[in-house]
This record gives sequence, C-alpha cells and structure tokens, in this order.
Amino acid sequence: MLAKACCQLHSLDLQHSMVESTAVVSFLEEAGSRMRKLWLTYSSQTTAILGALLGSCCPQLQVLEVSSGINRNSIPLQLPVEALQKGCPQLQVLRLLNLMWLPKPLGRGVAPGPGFPSLEELCLASSTCNFVSNEVLGRLLHGSPNLRLLDLRGCARITPAGLQDLPCRELEQLHLGLYGTSDRLTLAKEGSPLLTQKWCHTLRELDLSGQGFSEKDLEQALAAFLSTPGGSHPALCSLNLRGTRVTPSTVSSVISSCPGLLYLNLESCRCLPRGLKRAYRGLEEVQWCLEQLLTSPLPS
Repeated sequence: MLAKACCQLHSLDLQHSMVESTAVVSFLEEAGSRMRKLWLTYSSQTTAILGALLGSCCPQLQVLEVSSGINRNSIPLQLPVEALQKGCPQLQVLRLLNLMWLPKPLGRGVAPGPGFPSLEELCLASSTCNFVSNEVLGRLLHGSPNLRLLDLRGCARITPAGLQDLPCRELEQLHLGLYGTSDRLTLAKEGSPLLTQKWCHTLRELDLSGQGFSEKDLEQALAAFLSTPGGSHPALCSLNLRGTRVTPSTVSSVISSCPGLLYLNLESCRCLPRGLKRAYRGLEEVQWCLEQLLTSPLPS
C-alpha cells in the first residue's frame, strides 16, 4: 500500500525495525525503480532484501547502508561484490558498518565486476577484526575513480601498497585508524609515504591512529604536505596520529606546513613530551602545540 500511495517516496530507513523481509521485498518490487536510499540493520531478515537488490530491483539506488544492531549478529554477512555492482550500478555511497563481513570469493577465471563508477564514499569501519583485504578492496573500487571518502577503520589487513593501487586520485578523507585490534596483529612498519604522496594535494582528513609505522616512515609520509603542486597550502584540516610513533620534529613540520589544521590528535604518542600527548581542537590549540614543541627540550 505504501509503495502505491506514496509515488514520490525514494528513501527508506529500516534500521532497528521489525519489518518482515517479505514486506520489504514486496515494497522494493513495486517501488524499486525509483528508490535512491536504503538503510538496513543486519539480521536474518537482511539476506532476502539484499537478494532483491542483487536482482536489480533498485537500479537507481545511490545510498546503501547495512550496519550491525545493538545485539551484534555473529553470522557473517555473505556479499557477492560483483553481483552488487551489477544490481546497483549507480551507487554513490556504500556503508557496511561494524559487520562480520565475508565477501564471496571470486572464482578462478571469473572476470572482475563492472565496479561502482559513481561511488564517492566507501565505509567498511569495524570495531572488531574483519576479513577485508587488499584483494577485496580492489574488487570493490577498481572502477571508482571519483571516490572522495574511504573509511577503513579496523581493517588491519589493508596495506599502503594495496591502497596505492586504487584508481581514485582525488581522495579527501582517509580513515585507517585501528582501535583495540593492534595488540593481536603484526602491523606494517613501512609504507605510509605511499598514501600521502598519492593524495597530499586533496586530503582534508587523515586518520592513522594505532598504526605501527616507524618514526622515519611517518616523517617521510608527513613531509609530503610540506610541498604541494603549484605551491598552494595543503588542504589538510584534520590529522589523527593517536598511538603512533610520530616525533616532535615531524609534528612541528606538519603544523607549520598546514595552516588550515583544525584538529590534531597526539594522544598516546610515545615519542612526544608527556604534557603534549592530547587532542588539539581549533586553530589556537594547534598553534599552542607548535609553540610548545619549538620551545620544549627534546625527550631523551
């Protein structure tokens, strides 16, 4: 009834609802051609709804978000990446949040999917260990040159080399923070310059919290913001280095080179003086941090 009575309806938010999947599938079969946005909470009901999307019932869908509920579902979400690319070719935003997500493997000899040519945001953030790898990320983004936001918080298997191969050249937000997962994993100590050298001219937000890059590696990475094409100031306005091995000289250099920096997180940074290990918000606080770094004696 809703699909027939509301002919202008194009967005549906079913998060934390008890709507039966059969009703949702019936709605999408009726109104799917005009649907643009869909929000779901993952449960046993989700499989049938995703099956309808894979069957191309919503060819104009632009936003799809599937997130875990309050009671986390322990059953992995099986998602055939290539089938979703064919079923929803117009996707601009894809969020799979806090899910135990298990992409279906690409069989031998199977050609890669068509990609998401219009995708601008991909969020795979998770607070627990997940199965997202460089190979899976490549399958998702090999056809997405216009990506602007990439949120991979908690995706500890992703490496800088895998990110460097992505076709997007104008990334504005890159979130690679690891929260509570690094204790059990061997983290890469090198490679961060691959990220900043590729995107220093466009990055506005960068989150490397919890990553294991060495002092020298981070120094080389953040040095990319010292000189941008055309001599313009870097666009960077938010930098999260919480729990990294960044040094005082590196922090000083990046603050001096990025006059638009409005957020800087230096919590738990072992190489910094004790009184400066905190988050700085606003231009005045960031500049105060710089003054302290320039006048404080270097830690032994």
